[in-house]
Amino acid sequence: MDVMGDKATLFESGRFVQPYDAEPARDELADMGEAGEETRLALAAQSGDAEAASVLGAMLLRRGDLDGAEPHLRAATAAGDRAAANNLGVLLHQRGYPEEAAGWWRIAAVAGSAAAAHALGRHHRERGDEPAAEYWLRQSAEQGHVLGAYALADLLEHRGDVGAEHWMRAAAERGHREAAYRLARALDRAAGHGEEAGGDSGAAEAEQWYRQAAARGHRRAALQLGAILEKRGELKEAGRWYLTSAKDGEPRAACALGFLLRDAGDSESAAVWWLRAAQDGDGNAANALGALHAERGEPQTAERWYRAALAAGDDNGAYNLGLLCAEQGRTAQAEQWYRRAAYAGHREAANALAILLLQNGDTSGAEPWFSKAAEAGSVDAAFNLGILYAGRGEEEMALRWYERAAAAGHAEAALQVGIARLREGDEQEAERHLRCAAGGGSAEGAYRLAALLDARRPPEPAHELGEIVQEKTECEEWYERAASQGHRRAQVRVGMLAAARGDVVEAARWYRAAAEAGSRNGAFNLGLLLAREGSEPEAAVWWARAADAGHGRAALRLALVYARRGELAEGQRWADRAVALGPAEVSERAGRLRDALREELSA
Repeated sequence: MDVMGDKATLFESGRFVQPYDAEPARDELADMGEAGEETRLALAAQSGDAEAASVLGAMLLRRGDLDGAEPHLRAATAAGDRAAANNLGVLLHQRGYPEEAAGWWRIAAVAGSAAAAHALGRHHRERGDEPAAEYWLRQSAEQGHVLGAYALADLLEHRGDVGAEHWMRAAAERGHREAAYRLARALDRAAGHGEEAGGDSGAAEAEQWYRQAAARGHRRAALQLGAILEKRGELKEAGRWYLTSAKDGEPRAACALGFLLRDAGDSESAAVWWLRAAQDGDGNAANALGALHAERGEPQTAERWYRAALAAGDDNGAYNLGLLCAEQGRTAQAEQWYRRAAYAGHREAANALAILLLQNGDTSGAEPWFSKAAEAGSVDAAFNLGILYAGRGEEEMALRWYERAAAAGHAEAALQVGIARLREGDEQEAERHLRCAAGGGSAEGAYRLAALLDARRPPEPAHELGEIVQEKTECEEWYERAASQGHRRAQVRVGMLAAARGDVVEAARWYRAAAEAGSRNGAFNLGLLLAREGSEPEAAVWWARAADAGHGRAALRLALVYARRGELAEGQRWADRAVALGPAEVSERAGRLRDALREELSA
């Protein structure tokens, strides 16, 4: 129970008894001064001075001398000193006589002591008498007693009373740090729920209260303030508050500080803070240490920290153990850990377990885990369910799950929905989903979006070499994005568009990139470009590569090259190849060339 005096002015008289952790440090000179004051007060009390007896009793109570304080407090109380009655209640409460203490608090509270009313209110609440507790706490709060205001707010909040915020705010405004923190949390929740009256202004006010509580040494407020600043990108200040909170013993702040340091490239310092947090029981920090050691190629140490995370109640520990075992080829152990995490509700573990079962051929066992993970919000699991149903030919069910994953931002799922809408002829919806896929990093999505936009373009007049390059269209920009991600058909198409603009160098660059990646069209077009530029020998090399990959026109070009060189047998061989590869018009031309070469050889 808080040891409180009558009024703030009692600090000067010595009748206000502070908690022990708030007692100021004193040097030897101060001790001598207090000893002299105590002697003066003792003499005054002996002569019947009630105020001196009250102050002396408060001084002895603050020191912990209950036996010495009690007679002075009782004497002052008998003389009607309400501060003495309050402090006598505190003394009796410390001795283990709560009912007798409450009696003296009641006397002091009735006489107008806000501190006694607060103590009496808490006494009644501890005994479950909430109406009496509210009455006395309200008496204390209305007199401006900060602890009374906070205790009343706590009681009202417990009951769900709308008046709680008023008193919590009153306590916070008078410097109560826990009240400031709890008020900030309430404002944060309201702003997070998107209430029209709250919104950004509510979040800003919450931040102000977090800042006030943190400045007064509230470590959880410092943690929350750090998180707000980090989210806003103010990393330097966020780090300072995380550090303040971590030094005060908040393991979550130490963990967050570790992530901040890691992202700044200081893994060694990050590990120090993660270690501190993990040793204090923070599972997230233990997982981070495990991941750090796994990256360093230290699987045994990583496993030890993942197990520590699991022991701390963090299901990510089991999931990470599963990943570690899977990387090491320990499939049975990986499945065991995935199952443990999945049964605990870890959605990504459920998805990983389903993938593992699917790889082992257990489709029926995989499906329910995919479903469980998807229903829990795993976007990857929703996409994987789409693949599962598509593999069975259940296109409608597949599309349903693809749409769900696409709505959550899954690029490849959006691509599948876009392709389905194209098949249905709904170009508008197809374009919308392909834009999502392309914007999300899907190279195929970017290519298909470009192709869709390309098909809508009116035909352009032919361009001659050396003509000024026109401004690129949107479809070409999407082709280029896909091409830069290694999409071979997009690379060929970008090369064709560059060639049409007369940009031979750019065209050759993209054709070569596609050809070197295995594109037969890229190799064929590169050959055409080189031949046009007078490099037929090099062109023949690329045509040979394209023809070997099944490109009929490349084989026909080679047949013509060798025929012109007089190498009729080699020309006939490539003509035979072109006939076999097609398409029809190529086969027809290659057939006539082959017959002519055969006649020439037999002549």
